[in-house]
This record gives sequence, structure tokens and C-alpha cells, in this order.
Amino acid sequence: MSRTWAAALRPRKLPFRRRVTRASVALIYRRPPGLPPELLFIQRAHCEGDPWSGDMAFPGGRLQADDTGSRAAALRETLEETGLDLSHHGHYRARLSDLLTRHHSRWRLMVVTPYVFEWRGPDTPTLNHEVQQTVWIPLDYLAAGENQSVRLWQTLLGKLRMPCCCYQGCCIWGLSYSMMREMLARNLAEA
Repeated sequence: MSRTWAAALRPRKLPFRRRVTRASVALIYRRPPGLPPELLFIQRAHCEGDPWSGDMAFPGGRLQADDTGSRAAALRETLEETGLDLSHHGHYRARLSDLLTRHHSRWRLMVVTPYVFEWRGPDTPTLNHEVQQTVWIPLDYLAAGENQSVRLWQTLLGKLRMPCCCYQGCCIWGLSYSMMREMLARNLAEA
């Protein structure tokens, strides 16, 4: 049976997601007056023992017992990490496909659910200890083929060639790159 075009746009929900640790992130874009839309990234703070220390990411984290769902966790984590209050200044746009990864320090599986929001508030981030900086990157830069590259990632089995996009010394790769590419493919920041 062939899938319809609408089904192809529907985000993929992993069927076992409620049986493993879950996390969620917020992909936040804004439309500055007279400029192309921009996507917010955080640079993770440098922390000994964290394999993704210093990497570019989206605000987010693991669900906690008092979260009403994964979108609520994305809202809470964004507020904690950046001070950006999506419940008051964010317009929810879409849910992207679940992604499978592992805990930072363990080999246990974790499902990450990304949510897309349009930011309609002031640009006054208040960063916590987990975030070194925030960077707004134009979506047209992120989408341009000439800005796509490859990052070599060392694993136990050797080096892997991972797709990435670099911007002013910041390298977006891995899960963040996958989420960004799905958002761009779905044209979620279009008017």
C-alpha cells in the first residue's frame, strides 16, 4: 500500500517511546523585521565527562515526573536553559519525528521528540549553567547546499562521516542536524 503525500509529512512516533527514557527539545525560529527567518541554537557549556560538551543543540532535556507531556518538558527546559518563555511568547507550529539516541553517560536508549515554535517575544535570553551561548542562524544559510559539510566522528568501530552545517565556528551535526533538516524540509517557517 502506498503512502499518501499527507502521511509522508506526518511525524514519525516511535511505538515504544513510552517504555524508555524520553526527552524533548524546542526548535525556535523568529522573523526579524527586514531579515530572513532565523533558528535558535544553544552551545552546550563545557563539562568534563560529557561527550557532547560544547556542541550546538536545541534547548531541551529529559521529561520529569511533573511534566504533563513531552511538549511541556520542552517548554520547561527552554525556560530553564535560556529564559525564553515559550508558553507566553512562543507560537506552537509542529511536532517533528521522534529520534532514537542514548543517555549521555549510559548506553540506555532514549527517545527525543522535537517541537517547533515561532518566537514572538523579546530577545533577552538568561542562560543557566548548561548553556554557554545562544546563536540565531538564518534559515536560508542552514538550507543552502554549499553550507553542508561532513564531520568525522570517532567511534569504537572507527571514524564515521557525519553530515553537518558550520556557521561562524559553530558546527551543527548529529541529532540537531537531523531535526533541523526535517524542519527545513517541511517549510515550517514559511509565512
